[in-house]
Formats: sequence, C-alpha cells, structure tokens
Amino acid sequence: MTELTATEDGSKSTLSRGEHRPAVRPIELTTEIISSVAGIQALKPDYERVYRLTGNTLPFALQEWHLSWCSHFLNRSPQLRDEPLFFVLRNRSGDCSAIVPMILTRRRIGPLRLTTVDLVGADPALTEIRSPLIEPGYERLAVRAVHAGLGRLPDWDWIQWRGINGPLAEALAQESALHWHTSVEDFIVDLPPSWQEFRAGRKRNMRESLRHCYNSLKRDGHTFEFIVAREPAEVCAALQRFLQLHAMRADMPWRAKHPNRFATRVLQDFLYDVCARLAARDVVRVFQLKLGGEIVAARVAFVVADSLYLYYSGFDPAWARYSVMTTTVAEALKYAIAHGLRTVNLSPTAEQSKLRWGPRRVELRTGLLHRETLRSRIVYGAYRMAASRNGVGAQRLKNLLLPLRY
Repeated sequence: MTELTATEDGSKSTLSRGEHRPAVRPIELTTEIISSVAGIQALKPDYERVYRLTGNTLPFALQEWHLSWCSHFLNRSPQLRDEPLFFVLRNRSGDCSAIVPMILTRRRIGPLRLTTVDLVGADPALTEIRSPLIEPGYERLAVRAVHAGLGRLPDWDWIQWRGINGPLAEALAQESALHWHTSVEDFIVDLPPSWQEFRAGRKRNMRESLRHCYNSLKRDGHTFEFIVAREPAEVCAALQRFLQLHAMRADMPWRAKHPNRFATRVLQDFLYDVCARLAARDVVRVFQLKLGGEIVAARVAFVVADSLYLYYSGFDPAWARYSVMTTTVAEALKYAIAHGLRTVNLSPTAEQSKLRWGPRRVELRTGLLHRETLRSRIVYGAYRMAASRNGVGAQRLKNLLLPLRY
C-alpha cells in the first residue's frame, strides 16, 4: 500500500518576495492495488460511492461490467497471462476517491517477454469507452498513484490510457510524458423536456426522414408495436432475437458493412452474462420494434444515472425500406425524454446515422507511456509501427504484440 500527499489541486507553486503562502490542507491518500476477482467483488460500496461522486453515465465503468469482463476475457494461457490491477484510492477517512481498473498482461513471444498495462476493455469493440472512476479534483493524484504503483513492478513495458478526456487528459499531460497517438469522438444528444421540442430542433432533412419512417408504414397498412425489455427474464429472451437481427444486418450485401460484434460463442456468452448482471440493477433496456407479428429491429441500451447509452443494434433487411432502425431510435429517444433522462449517448465512431440527430462531440484520446529501458523503447517502436500501418508484415506484427482473448 502506497501513501501519497499533495496539495488540493496536486500542483506546485512559487511565491514572489513578500508573499505569504496561504495554509493549504494536504490531501493524504492511500493506494490499494487489487489483483483478484474476489477483491474486485468486495469493492461494491466503493463503486457505489464513486458513481455518485463522478456522476458516471457509462455502463462500461460499472462494477458488473468489470466483473463480467474478467470472468470471460482474462487469459491464463502460457503465452498470454492477464491479471487485474485495480488501483483504489482512499482519503484520510478511508472513503474511496477513485477506482482505476487496469489489466496487467504478460505475453511471451518466443524468447521475448512483453508486459503491458491497459484499462479494462481489450476486446473486439464490446467495451466501447474505457473510463476510470475518479472524484473530481483527484485526477492528478490518481495518475501519480497509478504510475507510482507501476514503479514497483520490475518488468512492465508500457501503460496505455484509452478513451481519456477532460480533466484526466489534462492531468496525464501534466504528470507524464505521454505519447498521444489516436483519438475518437463520442456523440451525445442533449434532451429537452418534450419530443416535440426535440424534433423541432432537428435539421429539415432529419424531420423529413422521421416523417417517412412513420408515414411509409401507415401508407402500406402496417402498425408497429414498440416493446421495451427491462426485467431480467425479458432481457434474456430479447437478446436471442437481437443476436439474430445483428447478424442479419452484418450480412447485408448492399449497404455499408457493419461487423458482427457477437459472431463467436465467447462474445455471445459475455453479452448474456453482462446484461444479466446489469438487468439485476435495472440498467438494461432492449428496445424492440414489432411488425407483422415479429420483432424486426432491436437495439440494446443501458440507463445509467440520468443518461441512456445506445449500444449495438440489428434489423431484418426485409423491412429496410421502411427505415425501421430509425424508427426504433426515435422511439428510444421518446422513451428517454418520457422518463426524465437528460442525455442519450449514441456511442463513438462517426456515422451519418448518428450525426443527423445533431449530437455534440466529445473527443476521447489515447496516450501511451513506455518505460525508459532499451527493451521497452524497442518494443514500443514496433508496436507503434504495427498500429499505424497496414499490410501483411504489419498484420503479423499486430498478431504478435496485441493480445487476443476471443
């Protein structure tokens, strides 16, 4: 356990001649490093506290997500071995001020040993945003605690901070010589009090698209039913149809290609498990559009605090000309407004289907800090080359350096 002491904002200051330094109460933090799933399970009261302090709205930062991820994706093979490395910061009173959920990965590549540290979520885009839980004002202390903890590990090569924005990005820039190398954007819709007000605030082409969705169904004599699966048993049943529709969407030959994110049994098992855990705390919603006696479109979503996170979707291509997915999202937005939610997160990656809803953009940055040893610098250079290039050679290098868990 490591004890850190710093001023309130973690900064250093200088005084001019004749100035008097005001009395500043130091923040004393202890850092506990959790390296077992049982230890993560025991953190439930701490998670609940930092949820409130941070105003977290992401399902990927919830304890249930972390436990399910560890259950399904931690690797124990001779070539690739993972272990949790969760940094828990506590104040002088013993109250939790931050949980930084990391995974330590040791990989063997022939005679080479590679050890990396990353936020929970090294999976095929299932954990869309990786986010530590840090009480506002403690960002620099959290960064110091993580890096100090790594200083006690003799063999790590680099740590990667993904999906970072706001004060944490500033703290990382101030506290370390991070190499910023990629960024993506998240898309968030701010909700007014009514659907009418929201619809009126969209661009003309979006309003026309919404009219087409509803009018085309009426014109052809179709009446839809919007169903929300929320109870655990309902969610489990709805996921089965969702997976069918998600695969159907991925197989569509005439539209932009969307990968099947749940193509293997391992990935499907994770989805069922994490949704079962989250449904038990009333977080999961599966929005479904029923037409002609069957579910033709579905979208998995999560309600966290006052926000709705829209996760993956699927639909039957036979109903594509009616824009059933747009109708499903519109009904989900109506649901969010009716239930007093303040925002809808459309998830990262820029697609026209998201941009037309008029979201604000939030930049999510990725930075990497490598250890100052010759071996770490060489391996880091190879990693950067693999991550930034295409071709057979680069792909082979990626396969060697980037761990696969699915």
